[in-house]
Amino acid sequence: MSRELTQLETAERSLIKTYRKTLWNPFIAAVKRYELVDPGDHIAVCISGGKDSMVLAKLMQELQRHTEQPFALTFLVMDPGYNAENRALIESNAALLDIPVTIFESDIFTVTTQVDKNPCYLCARMRRGSLYAKAQELGCNKIALGHHFSDVVETTLLGLFYGAQMQAMPPKLHSKNFPGMELIRPLYCVHEDAVIAWKNYNHLRFLQCACRFTEERDAAGDGVGESKRQEIKLLLRELKKTNPNIEKSIFQAIHGVQLDTFPGFKCRGQAHSFLDFYEEAALFGGESEM
Repeated sequence: MSRELTQLETAERSLIKTYRKTLWNPFIAAVKRYELVDPGDHIAVCISGGKDSMVLAKLMQELQRHTEQPFALTFLVMDPGYNAENRALIESNAALLDIPVTIFESDIFTVTTQVDKNPCYLCARMRRGSLYAKAQELGCNKIALGHHFSDVVETTLLGLFYGAQMQAMPPKLHSKNFPGMELIRPLYCVHEDAVIAWKNYNHLRFLQCACRFTEERDAAGDGVGESKRQEIKLLLRELKKTNPNIEKSIFQAIHGVQLDTFPGFKCRGQAHSFLDFYEEAALFGGESEM
């Protein structure tokens, strides 16, 4: 008679069995396609306590177990000012899922809740800076964040609708303020629905964003509140009813940007106009008319 699996064993097994096509395969595809992990890397997997960062931690553990090119992992949790209940939830989930977390504290919530203009942006910037600094202190050369396919699509639309710019979220980037450090996003090809399905399948409860803006959104009753990202989520949900592939189209679009059709663009911080290349293009026969 076979032994009944523990909750940990079920959670780990489901990553590469039950959700192999929707979690493991797209995760591996992103790691390989964007060359996110190199032999000898020491990667700080940044855990907020939410579903995305927790599933990222488990996938990185599985990758470390199965790879022939060894790398090191540190599971880094920054406490920006969680209450005791939320801190305890992170610690209990880490223990349940066998994730050996390193926790350090900051006062980011105290600072950002006193700011009225762009507090979420400030919070994200401060979090990332703190994570970079701690990861570098611990000897890491990369930090891994839990941004997924859905985040990429939503961020692209947020930039277009509210930032007046065509800007995507890259799968990896070099840090400007912490030389030698890189940021990687191994869930880049993983859909949020797959993460939610894995969480529900394993009867897990993770931390939501634990700040006053989340509370305002929940109190608003419309699921939006002050969150523009949530507004974009609801918009995409409606658009998918008539175009199920709309998110895939947006994702593919950021991989095939046609710069020749844009009147202006930026590259490496330098602004360019189509006029800079207009006469040069004519020398080569111009472009086909649209």
